[in-house]
Amino acid sequence: MATILRNGYRAVKPDFCAQSYFIRYASSNRIKEFRPRKPKPQEKGPRIDSFGTSLENKGYLRPYKPYDPPSDFRSKIEEFAASLNISQSNSEFESKTIKYEFLNKCFEEFKHIVPNSKMHEIKTVADVIQFYQTPLSTTVPLDALKTVELPENLHVQYDYHRFHPDTDTMFGGQTAFPKSHTIVTGLKYKDKYRSLKAKTSWP
Repeated sequence: MATILRNGYRAVKPDFCAQSYFIRYASSNRIKEFRPRKPKPQEKGPRIDSFGTSLENKGYLRPYKPYDPPSDFRSKIEEFAASLNISQSNSEFESKTIKYEFLNKCFEEFKHIVPNSKMHEIKTVADVIQFYQTPLSTTVPLDALKTVELPENLHVQYDYHRFHPDTDTMFGGQTAFPKSHTIVTGLKYKDKYRSLKAKTSWP
């Protein structure tokens, strides 16, 4: 009986091993096939810091009114702080209600409001004094050059000239760029300068 079992085992062992190897090989391939791929490295885009730097370098704030701090702004702010029982200028506001009432008094007096982008920086009375002692100019940098004495070798043309064949007749309305359009897209200059759609030909 033992001889029969041993011979039978030897007879089926190669097929059994081949089948086991096939299952193991197929399983490993299936695992490799469905293995999740590594995500591709994404290119780093612009961060919020770059937008802040861009806004800071513009040098002017169109939505806000210009502000020049008065001579008695510090005494006025200290008077508002005393009326709300704020003794120390370096201590933070006890509540948002006191902060609101304090900033509202300053706005009614100086007609200059703290913007939302700066509200998180205002934590003490000293921060308010720092804010209201900073002048705010809304002059465009190009217009600011009018009040500055420029070097002799520098000239700025503030009211620049824009070519149009109906008005520039010195050379018969001929332009140096005959197939170039000059389209005015800005709302501010759309009424001041006329757009020109040049005639094109092929070839």
